[in-house]
Amino acid sequence: MGRKPGILLIGHGSRDRRWVALADGLAAEVRDLLPAEVPVEAAFLELVEGRLIQDGIDRLERAGVTDMFVIPLFVSSGSHHVREIRWAFGCDVAEVGPDGELQTGLTPFRVSARVIFGAPMDDHAEIAEILLDRLAVLSDSSDRSRESVLLIGHGRREPELLVKWQAGLGALARRVREAGGFADADFATLSPDTVADKARMMRLRRPDAALLAVPVFLSEGYFTKTVIPQRLAGLDCRYDGTALLPHPGASRWAVRQAREWLRRQGFEPC
Repeated sequence: MGRKPGILLIGHGSRDRRWVALADGLAAEVRDLLPAEVPVEAAFLELVEGRLIQDGIDRLERAGVTDMFVIPLFVSSGSHHVREIRWAFGCDVAEVGPDGELQTGLTPFRVSARVIFGAPMDDHAEIAEILLDRLAVLSDSSDRSRESVLLIGHGRREPELLVKWQAGLGALARRVREAGGFADADFATLSPDTVADKARMMRLRRPDAALLAVPVFLSEGYFTKTVIPQRLAGLDCRYDGTALLPHPGASRWAVRQAREWLRRQGFEPC
């Protein structure tokens, strides 16, 4: 029996149908850019009935998939959801709390295919390109050496997860500064809350530079429209709350990973 590859994109999920449509739109773009014989499914961690991760696995396996590449549609490797999804696929050891209980609401998935887990967005070049496009709308200077950039991500309070958020956001900030020619670039998180402190620190470093703030969030919603503006209140910066999706850079990020996996596994190159 021959091998057949398939791609499973996994997002968090939401009751907001617009969020689901964004993920489905991304999956459709990935499907169009890969060979027709490679099925692509979008599935969700929670909140989308009939479209959960096990449903996506089952659809791919019914299509004959023997080798599955899982792409986590999450901003950071520091997401605790990425860790629990990896565990449920058998890719990681389970996190156990002080009481000996598993720190996840998931149970191991039923999967027969060979699974390889891809990478979240982190500091990949395509994500920096999306942020540069968002910054192009905020920038009003022909001389970007007079503008500074503050990237704002969610973050996590657990030290082992926060360090991953910090590493990814820090590397993204460096990419954006170098590629965009900005005076300065740094990052802040909502959890723990470092937004005001980072903004003030950047003002001290470059008092002559305008401050542009950009959310590093997949989609627009409560955090981008309410929480971040509250944290930025009185800090004299430009912000419009535009999130990462939709943008063709996101499909390029997913497709690059998928093509690399297909080549490594010996399937026909794309």
